[in-house]
Amino acid sequence: MSLRRSAILAVPVAAMAIAVYVFFGDRDDSAGDGAPIALVRAPETLSARARLGQKKYDANCAACHGQNAAGQDGIAPPLVHVIYEPGHHGDESFQRAVAFGVPAHHWRFGDMPPVEGLTRSDVASIVAYIRELQRTNGIL
Repeated sequence: MSLRRSAILAVPVAAMAIAVYVFFGDRDDSAGDGAPIALVRAPETLSARARLGQKKYDANCAACHGQNAAGQDGIAPPLVHVIYEPGHHGDESFQRAVAFGVPAHHWRFGDMPPVEGLTRSDVASIVAYIRELQRTNGIL
């Protein structure tokens, strides 16, 4: 193959590679419109602990993680997601995230700061709510 022919073939291949990078390779989860990320079905009923957790979640977590833990595009990830199932992020992971914050590692929303004013019991109730949401949505 001649050098000229190789150059002619290289141009479209390079253009395609640049297009793929621009549209997919440099995706930033922190740039979005706040729309829910996950489609989450709420359970018909919640246990007493999960009902308390829902109240605590709505007051302390929903502003970032969205209604029913569906996440918000550009703001924070959904907690009703396989990444947060107990085998990967156990209940203590939620406790530590609230108490100490957590550096971004699965998503590119940025670091999560600690959440002030929640006790371990509050977080356990929130986790009960999240786990019931996860079960309803086939994650557990």
